[in-house]
Amino acid sequence: MRALLLGLTFLAAPALAQAPAISVQTLEDVTKTLSSDAFEGRKPTTPAEDKTTAYIVERFKAAGLKPGVDGGWFQNVPLVETTATNVAPLTITGGKTPLRLAYRTDMVVKTFRVAPHIAVKDSDVVFVGYGITAPERGWNDYAGVDVKGKTVIILVNDPDWQSPERTGVFEGKAMTYYGRWTYKYEEAARQGAAAAIIVHDTEPAAYGWGVVQSSNTGPQLELDEKGDHMGESAAVGWVQLDKAKALFASAGQDFAALTEAAKHKGFRAVPLGVKASVSFDNTIRRQASKNVVGILPGTSAPNEYVLYSAHWDHLGHCDAVKGDGICNGALDNASGVAGLVALAEAQVKAGPAKRSIVFLSVTAEEAGLLGSRYYAEHPVYPLARTVGGVNMDVLNVKGRTHDFEITGAGKSELEDMMKTLVEAQGRVVKPEPNPERGSYFRSDHFSFAKLGVPMFDGGAGEDLVVGGEAAGHAATLDYIANRYHKPQDEYNPAWDWSGAVEDLTLYYRLGRELADGDAWPNWYKTAEFRAIRDKQRAAAQ
Repeated sequence: MRALLLGLTFLAAPALAQAPAISVQTLEDVTKTLSSDAFEGRKPTTPAEDKTTAYIVERFKAAGLKPGVDGGWFQNVPLVETTATNVAPLTITGGKTPLRLAYRTDMVVKTFRVAPHIAVKDSDVVFVGYGITAPERGWNDYAGVDVKGKTVIILVNDPDWQSPERTGVFEGKAMTYYGRWTYKYEEAARQGAAAAIIVHDTEPAAYGWGVVQSSNTGPQLELDEKGDHMGESAAVGWVQLDKAKALFASAGQDFAALTEAAKHKGFRAVPLGVKASVSFDNTIRRQASKNVVGILPGTSAPNEYVLYSAHWDHLGHCDAVKGDGICNGALDNASGVAGLVALAEAQVKAGPAKRSIVFLSVTAEEAGLLGSRYYAEHPVYPLARTVGGVNMDVLNVKGRTHDFEITGAGKSELEDMMKTLVEAQGRVVKPEPNPERGSYFRSDHFSFAKLGVPMFDGGAGEDLVVGGEAAGHAATLDYIANRYHKPQDEYNPAWDWSGAVEDLTLYYRLGRELADGDAWPNWYKTAEFRAIRDKQRAAAQ
């Protein structure tokens, strides 16, 4: 067993003791309540926020938690909301055929800048492949080209995302952070690009155009920081694949050939010889949202902390489907908040542990992990004294599974602890089947990982006890295609919560083992966050 080779001491038998029962009634009640139309999709900074956070506080109190922020329940998170209006078409001129790409149907565009008007006019267009600068991997898509003031066209995911293996310059099938849209915008801004447009392709993006459209239109949130994000590109967005191909054809370029070239080391950016223009106005609103924080104080080591997290927000009012215009977010992530409450009940019932256990329900995950990012950058409890923990984002309501998947496997010693607990349930740990989706970088654990804290993220696999892998995989695809970030993500009384209970029991045992122990599980030596954690812990000691 790898844990024994690492010399870890926290895999003791007491972790397998009987856990307090996870309440299915709590899971049903909290999920059903938070995802009802009365909560209007739980959009941060709307009237629905107060109702949502008040309900979470009510459930935390009833569970027996104490207020976690200086005697109160809330950590204020300063946000700025911008809403694009009067969006002009994205026009492409100077090529064989002028193009006018319509907002929402052909492209989406927004800005991180807090400015009343955005205009990109006659900006030279440059294809920068995957838009990656990774010197440690010998890769630079911006080598030899100056894109200051220009519009860059970028492919989604990593260059080797189609590899069936998890080896290669960018870890093959497993997405790295370089493949995430957030990184691509960040790097384009560092390079001085006026606009950064990502080509949408459903398979490497891992979601359809509907998700892009709903997530990038309407009110957009960012942390309200000094400088108003003026160092960002003026405009960022996505373009439909067929429209990108039309753009390249107008420029006299072969999209397929350039896409293939971009997969290989040594690729150099290609000026397309056309110009892009787009403009829109911004309405601006500044106000605070809230993270909800509860705590079960520890006994002998109350100043050391174990963390459970789940985001409470969703998309609010969104594009209507069959007359339904509320994105209720039942699984994403009312179910995760329900799991947080159920775990609070179980931990309180078991009594205080040696270390304190913190229950954090964060805001604005859907806007880019903003609530967890703010907490990690302005922690209520020091990150150097935070042992680690578990993040929950979408629980399993398909039923029990034979397998358990670790998101972003191969990063931290928490995985060794979890493997023992999974095997004690008679289940097996399997590799994440779709690492190309970049799930590790898409939920709130990543905000803590970037700053050193080991946070576990995982969940039930697809090998259902009833139905097997075929049924489990079909259910996953159905959710992504028909419910994810759509009004159809609604509470269903027919859901089978048995699998969620199994997973939550694992999370309970992992958290309890951390809270009752003395160990400080770390990242593996090969993990990108190890150096940050080592420095952090050394300073604390």
